[in-house]
Amino acid sequence: MFLSSNYLETINIDELIQKHPCVEEFLSASGINITDKSITIIEIIYGLSDEMIEEMGIERDKIIDNLTAFIKNTESKEYQDKSRVESVTIIGGHNKLGKKEQVSITLRKGEIISIVGPTGSGKSRLLGDIECLAQKDTPTGRQILINDEIPDEDIRYSIQNKLIAQLSQNMNFIMDMTAAEFIGRHAASRGVKNAEEVITSIINCANELAGEKFTSDVPVTQLSGGQSRALMIADTALLSKSPIVLIDEIENAGIDRKKALELLVKSEKIVLMSTHDPILALISDKRIIIKNGGMDKIVYTDDIEKKNLDMLSVLDNKMMFLREMLRNGENIHLDIMSYMSLYK
Repeated sequence: MFLSSNYLETINIDELIQKHPCVEEFLSASGINITDKSITIIEIIYGLSDEMIEEMGIERDKIIDNLTAFIKNTESKEYQDKSRVESVTIIGGHNKLGKKEQVSITLRKGEIISIVGPTGSGKSRLLGDIECLAQKDTPTGRQILINDEIPDEDIRYSIQNKLIAQLSQNMNFIMDMTAAEFIGRHAASRGVKNAEEVITSIINCANELAGEKFTSDVPVTQLSGGQSRALMIADTALLSKSPIVLIDEIENAGIDRKKALELLVKSEKIVLMSTHDPILALISDKRIIIKNGGMDKIVYTDDIEKKNLDMLSVLDNKMMFLREMLRNGENIHLDIMSYMSLYK
């Protein structure tokens, strides 16, 4: 089917989604919220604020081009796996003061990289540069290489074969469907044949990560923040082909953060996360230190830190036990000083 701009200008978003269900996935992946389904997708895109367009890192016309390509590729089942990423290289630009970043780093499959620094130091900006595969065209002037090469434009702006999965602190769903239907749509867009099996695996996996379990028939709009993040992490690990995963402060997600990271690494993802959590920082193979909006230095986790991680993990497990007691309505009557001792 030929999708002309005239076609998109004459059909409202409700009819467009009915004829092309994959459009819903495109809008969700792009972070475009639909409040009025009686208008066209063209009106929606040109109604987006300049701030949102800047945050998305793509021109309005390009969004429309990507949408038409996404519909064609999805419905014709012409999938191309562009996810063979062996490495990601971040080439430094400059910090907020205009000082050149003397840091470059290469990340490889199965690695966990943490990004640490004070609140407002520029951690999210670094994640944003990686997400849009910046080519010296963002405020920081950084450049991102894939497999030591500048990524092609179609890879950089692709939605269907998106290299980056961004798991932000606010996972808000706009679609009126159950968790199973949501995963099913994603599975269908990937051409998965054993969809029911995949759906069950992802829901079960999400429930292993979430603080409170949920069933597959729960509407995604009713999931809590932790459940939403657990669902998306499970989906990213088990179904998404995106080889690079960016996570913004997973410690605030209300999920088993260590198990989530283990799951992503097992799936051979390159994981970058901004964090204030010392346990997560020490789980990382290396950490990028951010100061004044710039990459200040790279710290590698050494043997002493790994020993400290073991002790911190014992404390963390004890704290998790206390949290569960509170959630279950129990009183904390035990001897805290004795209980929290590392040697008990």
